[in-house]
Amino acid sequence: MRGYPQILIWVSCYVAATGSLTGVNTSDAGLSLFRNAQAFPRMLQGQATVLTAEQLRDAGVSPTAASWRARHGALIRAHHGAYLLGVTQPDLLDRIHAALVVSPPDAVIGFHTAAALLGFGVIEHADVHIVVPSGCVLPQRFGIRAHQSVVPIPEPVTPLGIPCSPAARTAIDLARVLRRWLAVPVLDAALAAGACSADELATEVARHDGLPGVRRARRLIGLADDRSQCVQESQLRLVLHDAGLVGFEPQVPVPDDRYPRYVLDLADRKYRVAAEYDGASHLDRARHRADRERHNWLDGRGWRMRYFTDDDLYRRPDRIVRTLRVALDGR
Repeated sequence: MRGYPQILIWVSCYVAATGSLTGVNTSDAGLSLFRNAQAFPRMLQGQATVLTAEQLRDAGVSPTAASWRARHGALIRAHHGAYLLGVTQPDLLDRIHAALVVSPPDAVIGFHTAAALLGFGVIEHADVHIVVPSGCVLPQRFGIRAHQSVVPIPEPVTPLGIPCSPAARTAIDLARVLRRWLAVPVLDAALAAGACSADELATEVARHDGLPGVRRARRLIGLADDRSQCVQESQLRLVLHDAGLVGFEPQVPVPDDRYPRYVLDLADRKYRVAAEYDGASHLDRARHRADRERHNWLDGRGWRMRYFTDDDLYRRPDRIVRTLRVALDGR
């Protein structure tokens, strides 16, 4: 980050305020909740004025003077050749505006950045991602990640007035390049946000036949589920699927008489075994009491509850599988 003090300030301030660079607030119960990603576009304001180096020169501000003003906070150097004026803490929308003014005319926002604007930005990335037609010159600028599009982009959508790749295209682009561990939450989040449907994902992935990662993306579409509510839940479901424990489904309601009283993160209805991810809020005293009441009520109705933490999910997933196999074998 040396040489970009204003970008460093933006990163530290913005992460402190939102929990991430793209809007997923992981401070809520230690979970990357999909509802936070869905709310993120409504938080953006984009109040900065974007000026190019040429516009500054036309206004009588030399490159040396622009650099001096950037060092002293009068301007913010968002990208090489693009400056922001009028804000001290630019948001993602400001950075997108700045990236587009130094990108080819046909460029659209894509990948992680488009997902953030479309309400399913659950995987962080510090750069602004743009997609340009095949054969276009890729901008080589700090903070901008450019992708050449072999498959033509359909008519862009324009959330907040920004030209973006459509939701299904964005989700498939990410599913092709991300590891399965991250791709499944993206697909789940896209469906949960209502940004696209499973049929639209299937149609889009067919347009990418022959490209790297497309076979994996096609398989992952079959695993995607719009009932998931957070990244960790999606990842826990993937652990169980890969282990052959396919009876577990997300967000299973358990009724008290006629009405649902509790909803289980992942549950096998047939064997009444449930797997739940414990986030940070479960350490709160009041929440602990409520959890014990919930556990006892479910246990009294024949449910075997098993709880897992980030240590289990990210370091010892085999222990999750063993624990649930024992619980299922006892039925």
